[in-house]
Amino acid sequence: MIVSFAPGSATPVVLAGVRDELLSRPWQAPAAHWPDRPALVGGRDLLAGGTWLAADPGGPRVAALLNGRGTEAPGHLRRSRGVLPLEAVVHGGPPADLTPYDPFHLLVAGRRGVRLWSWDGAEVTEAEPPAGVHIVVNSGWETGEQDPRVAFFRPRFAAAVRPSAVDAGGVTWEDWHHLAAGAGLPVTDPRALVVRRELGDGRVWGTSSVTLVALGVDGLRYDFCPRPGDASSWHTVLHVPPVA
Repeated sequence: MIVSFAPGSATPVVLAGVRDELLSRPWQAPAAHWPDRPALVGGRDLLAGGTWLAADPGGPRVAALLNGRGTEAPGHLRRSRGVLPLEAVVHGGPPADLTPYDPFHLLVAGRRGVRLWSWDGAEVTEAEPPAGVHIVVNSGWETGEQDPRVAFFRPRFAAAVRPSAVDAGGVTWEDWHHLAAGAGLPVTDPRALVVRRELGDGRVWGTSSVTLVALGVDGLRYDFCPRPGDASSWHTVLHVPPVA
């Protein structure tokens, strides 16, 4: 997850979520898939029924989930982590009892700021990233340059024109569209954001989609890339302009 936080601006938060999964895992493109939560929009995992990123245009607020590392939940208690973004985007954070969930990182962003919860199966930590560009990987909020993806992409996202939640035409979105779709790096490059790996048993693991959301003071724009590596496949799922 890449997040740019600029407090006091017309678009305080921009978030890019890059989803890596088994490419055979079935999913549906972002829409209002949950009748009991009709205001929420997100891609739907057809195996678990939840999502990896949920947006509430009425907040506006967005919640994104990344698998973490640590101790897995007991099998008889385990619940899908895909419900967490749906709950967090409504309530502003995770539930109090996290024991039914495998390790994760959960980021919730709204016009007032960004919060990150990390659960390792035993303890939960909470962080509030300051203004700037931040990247969260499976090991957590990466503040150094040890990860080659972070070292390559963080300065490029920081230098790029930030997408505007007001921009319907997409001029301000071009830089982030290009970067979040992989910036042209080969999928085998250790710096690659968009990846693909043959697992040797007929299965393929890689980047299945990329989501980009810009949160304005009272509106948002939600773009989706179903063919990672192809910046021309970006399209706008939802645009709620600010109230005049």
